Parts: sequence; C-alpha cells; structure tokens
Amino acid sequence: MGTPLLWLVLFSSSLTFTTCAGLRLELTHLDANCTVEERMRRAMARTRHQLAWTDAVSAPVHWVRSQYIAEYPIGDPPQQAEAIIDTGSNLMWTQCSGCRSSSTSCFSQGLSIYDPSQSRTAHQPVACGDAACSLGSETRCAGDGQACGVFTSYGAGTITGLLRTEEFTFGSEKVTLDFGCITATRITPGSLDGASGIIGLGRGGLSLVSQLRDTTHLFVGSSAGPSPGNNAPVTSVPFVESPNGDPFSTSTFYYLPLTGITVGGTSLDVPAAAFGLRQVSSGDWAVTLIDSGSPFTRVVDVAYQALRDELAWQLGASLVPPPVGMRGLDLCVARGDAGKLVPPLVLRFGSGGGGGGDLVVPPENYWGGLDDATACMMVFSSSDETTIIGNYMQQDVHLLYDLGNGVLSFQTVDCSSM
Repeated sequence: MGTPLLWLVLFSSSLTFTTCAGLRLELTHLDANCTVEERMRRAMARTRHQLAWTDAVSAPVHWVRSQYIAEYPIGDPPQQAEAIIDTGSNLMWTQCSGCRSSSTSCFSQGLSIYDPSQSRTAHQPVACGDAACSLGSETRCAGDGQACGVFTSYGAGTITGLLRTEEFTFGSEKVTLDFGCITATRITPGSLDGASGIIGLGRGGLSLVSQLRDTTHLFVGSSAGPSPGNNAPVTSVPFVESPNGDPFSTSTFYYLPLTGITVGGTSLDVPAAAFGLRQVSSGDWAVTLIDSGSPFTRVVDVAYQALRDELAWQLGASLVPPPVGMRGLDLCVARGDAGKLVPPLVLRFGSGGGGGGDLVVPPENYWGGLDDATACMMVFSSSDETTIIGNYMQQDVHLLYDLGNGVLSFQTVDCSSM
C-alpha cells in the first residue's frame, strides 16, 4: 500500500482535489452574485463567528463567498449534493430527508435534500456494534441502542443524525463511504453558503482521507506534484504530534511547528512557545494548525499585538480608518497603496528534528479590499490561544500533505499558469 498523500492548491480563482487511482474534485471560480468586497465582508463575519496527476474523475467545486464547495451526486439514481471542503474536521455529511419533519430542524440549502428512501444503493443505518461506529468522537449509539448516531460541533453550531453507508459518484468513479445523514442542526444561518454539508479531510477515521486510504492516494491540488516549470523552492515541515502523542490517526487537525513571524524584515518579539503545543488554563490544548475551512488567519493574541504594532510603525502615516461599520479591523491603507506599501509576512517553521523552513506570505494573502477605497489587514486575534492558518493566506500555495510520513510541503505557484 502506498503512502497516503493529500495535495491542495488554493487559488483566489480555483481549487482542485484529486485521488490517485480514482477520485478528482475540481474547483472553479464562481462569483455567486457577490463582488470581491462582499465576499471579504462575509468571510470576516464567518471568522468572527467561527466556527492531484492521475486517471481521474471529476466533480465541479467552486468558491462561494469564503469557502470551497464541491458538487457531487449521492446514491442511485443520483441526488445532487454540495459540501464545504474542510481540512479541519473529519465527518462527511449532508442534510437528509428527516429534516423536513420540522421547519426549524435544518438550515436552508441550495439543492434538494437527500432522501435515502429514494436510492437503490442506500444501506440501513450503521449499527452500534459496527466498526465504523467506533472510528471517531463524532459517533455514538443512538437512543434506540441499535443505530449509530452522529453528533459533532463546529464554530457555527452543531449537527445530529445517523451514520449511513451510501454510494458516492465523482465523475464516472463510484465509491462507497460512511457518512452522516443529518436530520437536525443548530447552525448559524448562512455559515455553509447554501451547501448541504461538509466533506471532512481531517486526520480522523471517518474523514474522506482515511476512508480512501486503504485503496488509493488522495490528492488535493491541480496535480500530484509541483507545477510544470515552477522553479519555486519546496519547503517541507513535519506535522506536530497530537496531544496524545500520535502524529496522525487520532487527531482531527493538521498541527504545524510555527516558531515565529517576520514582517518587513523584522522578527516579532514573540516566544516560540506561544505557537507551540501546550495545555492552557481551560484544560484545552493550544497549538498552530492549518485549515482550509477557516477563511482568515487568526494568531494568538501576543503575536497579534506584536504584528499590529510593528505594521503600524512601518506603515505610519499611510494608515487610514477602516470602512464605516466594519468592526475588528485595526490596520487599513488606501486600496491602491496596499501592494506598494504593505511588506511581506514570513511564517517560520521548525522542529526538534531539524525539519522546517519559511513560508513567505505576500501582501495580497493577508490584506484585502473591503471597498473601492480601502484595504485592511485580514489577520485577527485568536480568542482561544490557538493559531489557525486560514484559506485566504493559503492562496497561490501548492501544499502536499504527506500523511504517511507526517510531513507538509509547500511551494508558491502562479495560478495564472495552471
């Protein structure tokens, strides 16, 4: 069996998911009747409320407002579904027909709700004693003691339902997967941008990555390797072990050994321990992680204060007030000045084993236009002492998640050449 690999390339205009030997989810840009400025504002609100080369088959995926969304059929005959692509969660789920029993039990979605009774390939709910019911913290025995229930929380709310098995079609390829058939939710309205669920690409046993691991390599990206003709250096960084010491299989998130931040050639005076794996006063674990499901980057407050103060000093008199009504923005400049005046930001990674390197973040990956006149810094202070590298900062970066060897590699890429 080959080493599990996950390729991810995030562009402002496109994203592609591919599995070697079979599965490809291809993402293209869709404005969804929103301007760039409107998408930025919606992504800001969501942040505050937080929540690859093969003989492949494809399913269209598009950028809607602030998330990447995949379109794919479920069952036979096929019923269309849409899901947010999320490396920060495990469960693959969609709203199911049971939602119709109450007008308040589920959120609004753009497509019809999946109905397992209309599918010839739908299995009965997974039983409590089935091995799939013990693959992660998202599952538990339902009240009847027979079926396997699912329950999980996100920054935007919670979902509940049953674990079922069904045939999913990606282009011409069919795969049978365990997924959450969701019948009740408490999700902040608009959080899923009209999608019907989530495709979890995390480390847990129920994620799409883990379910395909025994039969295929999963890639996320326009190819299974660096872009042809791309001479940009490739930097590899080992994943940080999860709190229980397991570097991969029992943790949802992809933890990274961030050790420091440099902006405009100046290293921020922040101890490396502020970004590292540690237990905080609440008893929770704090760390740095990378997440395709979080729109904007959030850093621990001590780092945010240092970043804000250093940029304020470097930009000086060029700073302007944020647009009227926009809360949580500390630093803004005239939109035409952002590319000329804002310095690059560098994320420095390292580990005790010697692996590490730098990721250079250009101004356009951490500053954004909020209206025709103003661009602002789109990095925010974290309220829970965890640093999250969001998808806006990952634009135009080719990322290889080498899950077997526990390494993340990244390379800058020009999306216009792909």
